[in-house]
Amino acid sequence: MLRAWISGQLQLGLAQAAIAAVAALLVVLLARRRGIHLEGEAAVAMVRGIVQIIAVGSILLLLLRGPRWTSVLLLASMIVAAGSISGRRAKGMPDAFRVSIWAIACGAGSVIALMTWLGVIDTAITSLVPVGSMLIANAMNTNGLALNRLRSDVLAHIGEVESALALGAEANISVSPYVQASFEASLIPAIDSLRSLGIVWIPGLMAGMLLSGARPVYAAIYQFVVLAMIFAASGLTALVSTMLIRTRIFTPAQQLVLRGGR
Repeated sequence: MLRAWISGQLQLGLAQAAIAAVAALLVVLLARRRGIHLEGEAAVAMVRGIVQIIAVGSILLLLLRGPRWTSVLLLASMIVAAGSISGRRAKGMPDAFRVSIWAIACGAGSVIALMTWLGVIDTAITSLVPVGSMLIANAMNTNGLALNRLRSDVLAHIGEVESALALGAEANISVSPYVQASFEASLIPAIDSLRSLGIVWIPGLMAGMLLSGARPVYAAIYQFVVLAMIFAASGLTALVSTMLIRTRIFTPAQQLVLRGGR
């Protein structure tokens, strides 16, 4: 119906974006009636999202005409931006920004480098940047979930942690149950994506490959490859993130520094 009313592609895209934004804002308003206030954060996120994706699309158009090494700079800037975004989710966690950057760089960065070296990811900018960005984005989400869950669990069990420390337990041992729980919880989206592949959802990458003329079986297999890489990048990111952050929530004298409201 909308396509029949609007002829221009740009106008159609803007109209579709407006309708999608209104739907998202309606959900925010429904949440507000329940006392959940997300208005400011949701509005800023949507405005930033559409401006950033348009800007990145324009930059990609220019990069496609440049040398292949420019994709490394673009992916590196994505890692820094992802570390900043997920680090802000871990409010009160010491050194969360640097931990997030290191974790995402080790997790997503190493998987991208290894898979590119092995030939799983093509070095062409049109392949490397989109696939790499998917790995980085999912690693960012996993990192934010891991840090947020760890912070919540430790704050909810400060008494138990400090009691264990008082009885002579090492700092890492006193928080190990919460580190394990945060790691497992952060990987739920990646695991569920693999489990539901082809049953609950058909990813856009596979659909795009089919539309471009790829053989259906190869498109399906490569979509699995991408999700497996996402799981590897997310899992490694969560491992590095929780390992680094657990040493920063204690002082050198093994005293807990994480406190609510900080």
